[in-house]
Amino acid sequence: MKIGYARVSTKDQNLDLQIDALKKAGCKKIYEEIVSGAKKDRPVLANLLDNIREEEDVLVIWKLDRLGRSLKNLVDIANHLIEKKVGLTSLNDPIDTTTSHGRLTFNMFASLAEFERDIIRERTQAGLLSARARGRIGGKPPGLTREAESTACAAETLYLERKLSVRQIAERLGICKATLYAYLKYRKVKIGSYAHKKNKGHL
Repeated sequence: MKIGYARVSTKDQNLDLQIDALKKAGCKKIYEEIVSGAKKDRPVLANLLDNIREEEDVLVIWKLDRLGRSLKNLVDIANHLIEKKVGLTSLNDPIDTTTSHGRLTFNMFASLAEFERDIIRERTQAGLLSARARGRIGGKPPGLTREAESTACAAETLYLERKLSVRQIAERLGICKATLYAYLKYRKVKIGSYAHKKNKGHL
């Protein structure tokens, strides 16, 4: 059975467009959720993933950005569905894991997610080395876990590079913009008007 999932970020936005498309695609049941894509906790989606039936159901979404908070999160959810032998179809993206071509496309997304994680790790290390060169010692400071400290370092490096917008940096790191600014403040980064340098070769 086809199960639909529709999400908008705020109550001011309308779910009708997604719901109509999901019904037209043949969804017999549709889960609706109003929550920011940056939020880690999405109870309706969690309930859907817990109750979707193995080898019987197919999860249908309007677009990939309705499902995942980031590329890594999207790949994690898709892998969870694949392990349960549940298909994933996006109506506006070339993703349909019920077909061989769709699975190939998903594997390309998974490779990009791994590449993205490698880039973040490299930039995190670059941020730590840069901080040490300026006399700031890395490691676990008061109030931040070691993982959060690494994320803060990566946030500083990406912000100072100005190759990504603030929203894109937050999405890459899997955090909300408020947390990003908090990390930058912690790293003593000067925050002012921000305009990222557009790179036509950057994907």
